[in-house]
Amino acid sequence: MIFRQLFDSTSFSYTYLIAAGRGGEALIIDPVLDRVERYIQLLDELDLRLVKALDSHLHADHITGLGALRDRTKCITVMGKESGVDVVSMRVADGDRVAIEGLGLDVIHTPGHTADSYCFRMDDRVFTGDTLFIRGTGRTDFGNGDPAQQYHSIFDKLLTLPGETLVYPGHDYKGDTVSTIAEEKAFNPRLQVASVEEYVDIMNNLDLPDPKMMDVAVPANMKVGYSQDEIEAEGLSLRCEVAKEMIGQPDLVMVDLRDKDERERHGVIPGSVHAPYPSLDENVRPGGLLHELATATGKRLVFYCAYGERSAMAVKTAQEAGLTNSCHIKGGIDEWKKADGPLAGGEAP
Repeated sequence: MIFRQLFDSTSFSYTYLIAAGRGGEALIIDPVLDRVERYIQLLDELDLRLVKALDSHLHADHITGLGALRDRTKCITVMGKESGVDVVSMRVADGDRVAIEGLGLDVIHTPGHTADSYCFRMDDRVFTGDTLFIRGTGRTDFGNGDPAQQYHSIFDKLLTLPGETLVYPGHDYKGDTVSTIAEEKAFNPRLQVASVEEYVDIMNNLDLPDPKMMDVAVPANMKVGYSQDEIEAEGLSLRCEVAKEMIGQPDLVMVDLRDKDERERHGVIPGSVHAPYPSLDENVRPGGLLHELATATGKRLVFYCAYGERSAMAVKTAQEAGLTNSCHIKGGIDEWKKADGPLAGGEAP
């Protein structure tokens, strides 16, 4: 496994780059905009293809690198479903799994620092974002923070993990890089409490100044979505009401770009072909599934995903590959459900 812990000295932020091995897929957790060039360089040096970029929550102390990495690498952007960010490619919930080639992260919703705070567990380690620090915890006095929620997130979820689980936080201000669940239970001063009330009292009396970049970072981080307006202006976008009438037409094929877990949870448009977004480049090249569907049979490719971001990027990629008879469903399955579009499978709401 390839594992890199990267540090931003301005915001004291940690970013994590993970891959199963050289030449394969990679994911990145909590990227910082000012460090994107370094991430790109490292990806090139290790011969890795970035396919997913995750933010553990809406950051207030730095501008996220999600949008820049998406634009540079065509990666999938990921955040929790509670996040108010305008558009990300994938939204996850407690119990979900974020997977790439050869490895995966279990998703743990840990509200408290913010309402959209998440941690990610992988085998022997957990990436705790701003929920649990080394000998500290994330503040709870802005971003819909709630110290009682954070207490339960830490005590009822994180501290129930095996004691030897490695703790990799989103920040450190003292120079520490890693801890364990057992260490934090024993030595973290904020966790030496007898009740949720005691913890709430500690957190409500920290009297900390606002993060220096909060007024800049929060508005910037709320708008990281890939604009679908350009695709629509070029006539390459279908609204759900129109797409619903096209189901079953012999001259087109609906192409679902989502991961297997997303399809199982949210259902699929009947008759769709599954072509996961990370494999798009090979699928639109000669010999690929989508290339053959579009050229050998003359079918029009209608891409869709969760929110329209991946499918909008897919249209661009297909056009560049010469598959000009392609378009996407604006707003993805999220808008499809609102329009009462038919779905096969999926979990009960």
